[in-house]
Amino acid sequence: MTIAPELLDPLIVGRKIRELRVERGITLEVLARSIDRAPSQVSALENGKRALRVTQLQQIAAALNVSLDQLISAEPLNERSIKELEIERAQRSGLYSTLGLPDIRVSKGLSTQLVETIYGLQKEVERLHQQRAATPEEARRVNLELRQEMRRQNNYFANLEAQARSLLKLIDHTAGPLSERLTAELANKLGFSLHYVDDLPNSTRSVTDEKNGRIYLPKRREGNDERTVLLQALAGHVLEHTEPGDYGTYLMQRVQANYLAGALLIPESIAAPLLKRTKEQRELSVEDLRDYFGVSYETAAHRFTNLATVHLDIPVHFLKVHQSGAISKAYENDKVAFPSDVFGSVEGQIVCRNWSARKVFTVEDRFTPYHQFTDKPVGTYWCTSRIQTTPQGDFSISVGTTFDSVKYFRGRDTKVRFKSECPDAKCCRQAPSGLEEKWASENIRPTPRMNSSLLAAVPRTGFLGVDRRQVLEFLESHEPDSA
Repeated sequence: MTIAPELLDPLIVGRKIRELRVERGITLEVLARSIDRAPSQVSALENGKRALRVTQLQQIAAALNVSLDQLISAEPLNERSIKELEIERAQRSGLYSTLGLPDIRVSKGLSTQLVETIYGLQKEVERLHQQRAATPEEARRVNLELRQEMRRQNNYFANLEAQARSLLKLIDHTAGPLSERLTAELANKLGFSLHYVDDLPNSTRSVTDEKNGRIYLPKRREGNDERTVLLQALAGHVLEHTEPGDYGTYLMQRVQANYLAGALLIPESIAAPLLKRTKEQRELSVEDLRDYFGVSYETAAHRFTNLATVHLDIPVHFLKVHQSGAISKAYENDKVAFPSDVFGSVEGQIVCRNWSARKVFTVEDRFTPYHQFTDKPVGTYWCTSRIQTTPQGDFSISVGTTFDSVKYFRGRDTKVRFKSECPDAKCCRQAPSGLEEKWASENIRPTPRMNSSLLAAVPRTGFLGVDRRQVLEFLESHEPDSA
């Protein structure tokens, strides 16, 4: 006879054996004699410390005068029994053993209040351990895994493109930019009313009230494209995003929401033919994509990477770099070598001073597109870069490609060319020998700026950086009358 493994959980089956034995007034010794086992062995079975074989279960079922199905049936346990089992499981875990605490025998005489207290304490210890484990290193690891997955898919997600087509069909959008009116109409089609408020929690860009069909947006835009903020909120609803339990889930949800919002603002069915035409004309330009669809340069650059390889057969890379030189976002499938740590993470790493992403900060003209060739150890690449000003400082947004593909891009005739030997320290990080000799290390004492980590640990609540209480109090104050 074969029994599903989940029905043979030693703790659950052991608990049922004990309950049935006590109900029938059978002592441990009597049951042990009935199945020809020592009382200590039966006790171990009841405590879930030994796996049970089918033959043993059949013997025990006969001794207790029940069928085998009754003994292993998946009947739900009561709330106390569930917590007792969870306490026992926790005490057998590696985490509990590291605490050096004695085991607690959860007997029938232990009050329910005490059982709940022990259970709550163990859950809190587990939560704190998981929170501590969610270090910046863990966040960087997740970023690396996600970037590798995006490279494997050429940064193209067919399921999200299909989702965007279905949503655009709801509002009959087939040509041109997606207007604010049509964006609001899409929200209405999905069952939401829009509410612009002054007291939106400062840790949020929007708040969606699924219960009452409301989306709250800030009255003051602060330079953000209102369509993007609303579409990201709608994407979370359409994709049924729930509160993430870890950084990996959070990051994937953010990528999906951003991707779907971009696919709505720059529809594949309109953008792909446009890009193919400009490729034939050898006039590809991120600026044209930005201007045609009325989006930010960063949105256009992201969207270009989604479509360039799949529709144009052009490998590309994307960089968002802070004015300090630190990488904020990165993607590549053209084999460009981003600076990385020993684990392959690029977020927070400093870009070579000779790359377009850094050189653009030295140019006074921020209106004219900046183009540059860079000879790198892995080959020659061409990039186009622009500066974007945000409350967090200035960032450069760069899109680049290989020398073989630059013939399709406007700006390929640039005479700007630099050489990068990074990661060789002599390239741009190490001072010339004359300066090193003049300013010996013992003669200087700089005071470093304390920077917060680019990838902070996951907070207690699942939505990164969001004050949950503030959000709930906000929703409470804005909840519409039931009437």
